[in-house]
Amino acid sequence: MYVKCWKRLAAAQQPELPMDTNPLLAIRVVSLCINLPGPVAAARLAKLGATVSKVEPPGGDPLALAAPDLYADLCAGQEVRSLDLKAPDDRSALDELLAAADLLLTSSRPAALDRLGLAWDVLHARFPSLCHVAIVGYPPPEENRPGHDLTYAAEVGLVHPPHLPPSLVVDLAGAEQAVSASLGLLLARERGSPAGHTWVALSAAAAHFALPLRHGLTTPGGLLGGGLPGYNLYRTADGWVALAALEPHFWQDLLRHLGRENATTAELSTIFRAKNSAHWQEWAEKRDVPLIRVADR
Repeated sequence: MYVKCWKRLAAAQQPELPMDTNPLLAIRVVSLCINLPGPVAAARLAKLGATVSKVEPPGGDPLALAAPDLYADLCAGQEVRSLDLKAPDDRSALDELLAAADLLLTSSRPAALDRLGLAWDVLHARFPSLCHVAIVGYPPPEENRPGHDLTYAAEVGLVHPPHLPPSLVVDLAGAEQAVSASLGLLLARERGSPAGHTWVALSAAAAHFALPLRHGLTTPGGLLGGGLPGYNLYRTADGWVALAALEPHFWQDLLRHLGRENATTAELSTIFRAKNSAHWQEWAEKRDVPLIRVADR
């Protein structure tokens, strides 16, 4: 069972895109995005070498108030401008940016973009070399339906009441999909296709990240949901440890170092409960066992 499970997981792994190169060095991006998904995507594109101009409304980005350090990190190296897109002069300033840009990132509902004259057909007619990635809550025909990370996650089973999620996984997933969509549009344009437009729906990103849950892999009792003693959470004398001895050699090493031929979840629970988390982490590091103390929240 361990071997079959590991082979399936290994086949699905993807290599990380190298971030120490600048493949987007000549690319100019205009972002009208506030809050999290769009700014995270823009920051990733900037790390790939793109020149990013972030356009904020007069009231600024709410993220600057909610998490100023995060906001500063995401805006690092970008030109940040405050423009009232309902004012003619400021709208002209945006048009100047778009005329020189390769990609526009937005995260407003399409109805709002339409009111600002930023619908795709209008943009494409005025700026034929401009690609557009529109981050929305839901795909057409529900692209104007409201939502946020919490509602998208709840809809696909990634929320466990009464606890709120410890991270904004859907927003971050949507940001990564926006980066992929941006790279795809830019590559297609470089290969001779017309500049294109695409939607990135956060609800679809949530559904994608819920894929293991939907197929039973992480459901309670599933292979990675508590069904394997080697892949589980264990209470210690003062907290918890996470054990991920998924591959057969890790599992066998764990058993050997514990002096056992096999072990159930209940038996491991008794063993780990005897000492504190720091002890078990140090013990595991010395023996090359994938076990780590669960950080306090």
